[in-house]
Amino acid sequence: MTGPTLLFDLAAFRANVRSLAATAAPARCMIAVKANAYGHGMLPFALAAVEGGAEALAVLEVPAGLELRGAGLSVPLFAWLHGRDTDFGAAITADIELGVSSTAELEAVVAAAIAVGKPAGVHLKVDTGLHRNGASPEDWPGLVSAARDAELAGWLRIAGLWSHLADASPEDDAAALAEFQAAIAVAAGLGVENPFLHLAASSAGIREPEARFDQVRFGIAAYGISPFDDIDGRGLGLRPVMTFRAPVIAVADGRATVAAGSADGVPPSVLTASGCGAWVLLEGVRREVVDIHIDTLELDLGEGSAHIGDIATLFGPGDDGEPTAEEWAAWSGSIGDEIVARASTRAERVYRG
Repeated sequence: MTGPTLLFDLAAFRANVRSLAATAAPARCMIAVKANAYGHGMLPFALAAVEGGAEALAVLEVPAGLELRGAGLSVPLFAWLHGRDTDFGAAITADIELGVSSTAELEAVVAAAIAVGKPAGVHLKVDTGLHRNGASPEDWPGLVSAARDAELAGWLRIAGLWSHLADASPEDDAAALAEFQAAIAVAAGLGVENPFLHLAASSAGIREPEARFDQVRFGIAAYGISPFDDIDGRGLGLRPVMTFRAPVIAVADGRATVAAGSADGVPPSVLTASGCGAWVLLEGVRREVVDIHIDTLELDLGEGSAHIGDIATLFGPGDDGEPTAEEWAAWSGSIGDEIVARASTRAERVYRG
């Protein structure tokens, strides 16, 4: 090993998916592989998700969905973040269902459906408080009515109604749930019959049964990272699937230099945000991180020693006493999602299981 290495435990991921699917049942289990599967690798983890029992996959953007279709995946795919240049026609042709948040977006989807000669499957999104996208309660009736008109004309299928929770507090989630139920009632009054409903992601999917509806969109939890502040992934019965290792490349003056730095996703903020001292496991011994550079980090060896080629484990599942990504998140004032999603794109990647 001459540089950083990321190890991925696909068997653990499949086990996480099976566990989450059982939690969600009888609701359908959708696994999010957005952002390159949170830095883990979209294609291998999409395949493993299906093998683990995922009935559908969520991507952020249409090109990612097209890549999965090109790789032979035939499960339902859902994409919801669109720009002006999104190729809706290609998505419709590939049977990728589309999240739609506005009448302008709807019009573009309908135009593409007419151009390719095939109805589009859409999930209409209402904003229930996250304010990321979605129609406001005021604009919702207009969006639903326009979608119904297109459906009656044969160019659209209203495949579902959906929203995102802010997960800010139980009170906020309860208010969002009420708003979603009100939006469902509005849609029913406008003639939408038996739509597929989904609201919950990892957090509500685990702790709020009333928010599961027909489907739960599990994201970071499937990768073994907890969506909560009061319990880690292992406490939820999930196993972190990413391990980050790098070799010692120099030893001098009581320090070991490790070949992984901020360019590899090591957050420099751990040196100022935590106050408790970030550390790694170096050949079975905890060593404090004392400096972080672009390409390297420095460890304090104390009274100990190290050798070139020794392996430092920055984070992993914790089985051997190494830190977890969630511990790095706590040290850096971040969240586990960000630690794994920013992991090195230049590291060697090894997929096991």
